[in-house]
Amino acid sequence: MRVIKIFFLTLIAAATAGWLCYSFWIAYQPPPVIIQGQIEAQQYSISSKVPGRIDKVMVKKGDLIKKGQLIFTLYSPEIEAKLTQAKAGKEAADALAEKAEKGARTQEIAAARDKWQQAKAARKLLEKTYRRIENLYRGGVVAEQKRDEIDMKLQAARYTENAARQLYEMAKEGAREETRKAAAGKARMAAGAVAEVEAYVADTRIRSHHDGEVAQILLRSGELAPRGFPVVTLLDMADSWAVFHIREDILYKFSKGTAFKAKIPALGTNRIYTFKVTHVAVMGDFATWRATNTSKGFDMRTFEVEARPVEPINNLRVGMSVLISDLVQ
Repeated sequence: MRVIKIFFLTLIAAATAGWLCYSFWIAYQPPPVIIQGQIEAQQYSISSKVPGRIDKVMVKKGDLIKKGQLIFTLYSPEIEAKLTQAKAGKEAADALAEKAEKGARTQEIAAARDKWQQAKAARKLLEKTYRRIENLYRGGVVAEQKRDEIDMKLQAARYTENAARQLYEMAKEGAREETRKAAAGKARMAAGAVAEVEAYVADTRIRSHHDGEVAQILLRSGELAPRGFPVVTLLDMADSWAVFHIREDILYKFSKGTAFKAKIPALGTNRIYTFKVTHVAVMGDFATWRATNTSKGFDMRTFEVEARPVEPINNLRVGMSVLISDLVQ
């Protein structure tokens, strides 16, 4: 009986000593490092290239948007007026180009020909008159001045006939090649102006260029939207990542391409997710840890590290905390 009692006492003493040794060992172990980050996602701002008044917003916060879906419309009478002006300018430029290409009308050519024939007949008449006056001058009937006056009129008639013939030839040939090219260029310029304004008109119906979820609606119907001002913002949760700020003395554990386990408390504390480091900031700029004893430590900076989930995570939201707790200091 006494032996059994001594055995149990010895066993209890040994257990107590073992527990004390384990407690001291645990107490002097370095504490585990818990790193907290948060989820971020790609954000897109939907805006218009032209200013205007918001006509209607077609979406609500939380809506899932597909690429090409109509988001909002603008009302801009100024753009409609500019489109009318541009179309009128294009019509005028097209008419001038067509006129330059086709040349003068049939009636204009006929009128030019008649003026040439009229000048030609006047020249022939003056030639006959000059020959008569020349004969009379030689016979001493008329003075030399009279002959000179008729000669001057004959020269003027010849110049008039030549000018009328040139105008007739120009009317037949139509516009010069340079004129036709200039007119065609102005027509293309006017067409470009119409296309530009039509593009602005099309931009009064704003569609999404990405899939995503509506995060914010910054302007409502009736409000003025400046050019480039974001009216609706989207979040693409399919393109999400976690951001951590890692102290530089443990940064070696988070080199690019490294995978690690983490918890997301908002999705359940018992679930573990795998992340892979995709980006490490080239320089630390978030915070600095100051050494309390300069003889035993040094100041350490923090580097921003981005890590993406290896597999898609359901119900993930921006701002959720991500915890890494399996690191030892």
